[in-house]
Amino acid sequence: MKLGTTLAATAALSLLACSIAMAADGKTYKVGAAVYGLKGQFMQNWVRELKEHPAVKDGTVQLTVFDGNYDALTQNNQIENMVTQRYDAILFVPIDTKAGVGTVKAAMSNDVVVIASNTKVADASVPYVGNDDVEGGRLQAQAMVDKLNGKGNVVIIQGPIGQSAQIDREKGELEVLGKHPDIKIIEKKTANWDRAQALALTEDWLNAHPKGINGVIAQNDDMALGAVQALKSHGLTSKDVPVTSIDGMPDAIQAAKKDEVTTFLQDAQAQSQGALDVALRALAGKDYKPQSVIWERYAKEVKWGDGTAKNYILPWVPVTNANADALYKQVSGGK
Repeated sequence: MKLGTTLAATAALSLLACSIAMAADGKTYKVGAAVYGLKGQFMQNWVRELKEHPAVKDGTVQLTVFDGNYDALTQNNQIENMVTQRYDAILFVPIDTKAGVGTVKAAMSNDVVVIASNTKVADASVPYVGNDDVEGGRLQAQAMVDKLNGKGNVVIIQGPIGQSAQIDREKGELEVLGKHPDIKIIEKKTANWDRAQALALTEDWLNAHPKGINGVIAQNDDMALGAVQALKSHGLTSKDVPVTSIDGMPDAIQAAKKDEVTTFLQDAQAQSQGALDVALRALAGKDYKPQSVIWERYAKEVKWGDGTAKNYILPWVPVTNANADALYKQVSGGK
């Protein structure tokens, strides 16, 4: 072997050994993401974006995602197991805002960092990264008021009863609708964030109120799209019965471009990656710098500060013809 080749090989081995030593010396963190369920587009997107966080991709964070299967007891058991298995941090998206409070307190008392994302925990000591769902409810209700010119019969398709998103979105909806006495709520029932359940529910309502429903307020996009399917099967369009929702998921953005729904984006990347940045700040200390691009995207609305705030409230983004293509690319992973 030539001397130059030997020196190059030696240098490469030395660099590799140095790299391995640095990786061995670097702190890694075991993080669990306890999400309420993975059937819907939004949480699928939330998880996909979390896995793209720089700290996950470079191995600093060893991430495990737990599917709560839309059950509070399952989520509590998963959190208890993470505590037993000595996870460093938990990103929690609860199905029930109150049911996980005791389990979360127990985790925090065992020095496990817990950050709520997308959905709040009914405990002010748990930091939250997500949107203001009361404001989201106001936005979609006002959009309906505008479409109906302040008069008509509406139905509300609720999220899972007891989840903070369902509670807060409904609070905002009722606040706005209460100012318009000529708009009547004639039906209200949960479809558990599920498109198929919303389709069946809307079918039932259309049969019970032929020509009596003037608008559908769905508390998430999946349910709104189920409602749209049901309306189409009855020969109705958005001009006949407008549908408003929130989430800004890919399918809903495409539907919005066709004027089938009115929706408002909540940024899944900002919620999941933002929550991980806040967790890493708690674990690594004051020298930690946030790594997600979302802090630049929302620099005017959301301030990192020193990374120790209790609430990081993200803005809702109305989906319009002007921004629909850009938002679709953003939420579909650039596809």
